Amino acid sequence: MNTVSKKAQIGKSVQIGEYTVIKDDVIIGDNVEIGSNVLIDNGARIASNVKIHHGAVISSIPQDLKFKGEITTLEVGEGTIVREYATLNRGTSYSNKTIIGKNCLFMSYSHVAHDCILGDNVILANSANLGGHVILGDWVIIGGITGVHQYVKVGKHTIIATHSKVVKDVPPYITAGNLPLKYEGLNLIGLRRRGFTNSQINRIDFAYNTIYKTGLNVSDAIAELKKEKNITDEMKEIINFIESSERGIISD
Repeated sequence: MNTVSKKAQIGKSVQIGEYTVIKDDVIIGDNVEIGSNVLIDNGARIASNVKIHHGAVISSIPQDLKFKGEITTLEVGEGTIVREYATLNRGTSYSNKTIIGKNCLFMSYSHVAHDCILGDNVILANSANLGGHVILGDWVIIGGITGVHQYVKVGKHTIIATHSKVVKDVPPYITAGNLPLKYEGLNLIGLRRRGFTNSQINRIDFAYNTIYKTGLNVSDAIAELKKEKNITDEMKEIINFIESSERGIISD
């Protein structure tokens, strides 16, 4: 037996497991699979072809003492998989929504807090936890048992090692690990799997050698990169990410 509100908008061919609860203000797309003992709370906006496993909690209220019951949402993109006991909170009045992209994977006990923005193809491994207002770019992978501080930004195509503590911004295209968290080189495996050419990878490597290996401070390193005649789109992404960072980036 499950409890599904008659006010919820549920698409075609949706499977709902036993003892699952779906509240009033919920919209679910087509071909969604929902396991047993799942809570889909008010504000959930779940796209088609999403899979939600046993015991997951979707769009529960923010764990923020400033939250006063305002109407907010959690958006889950098409093809995303939410494994057992993962918890995804809806937004606060700060932005009114938490956004999760397409084809993401949230492994067991992972957590996405209020007002986070996640791109497509993001993976949170087991017990990876995001604080509020975190922004993850496309193809980011967060290792298991990792905590990401509120307001941190992680650039696209970056992988963060298991059991990490992320308190500063992590630029795109890299591997980060160790305690405290440090730049450990490019995410070569990920970049090659996604079709980056050797020329693109070489220019990314040049950019990070300038930032981390020349002895320049970050501002001076960025100034040097801007003088380059061959500034690729990937280099622009790196420059823009670092210049917009409010928390500062991880060190070498």
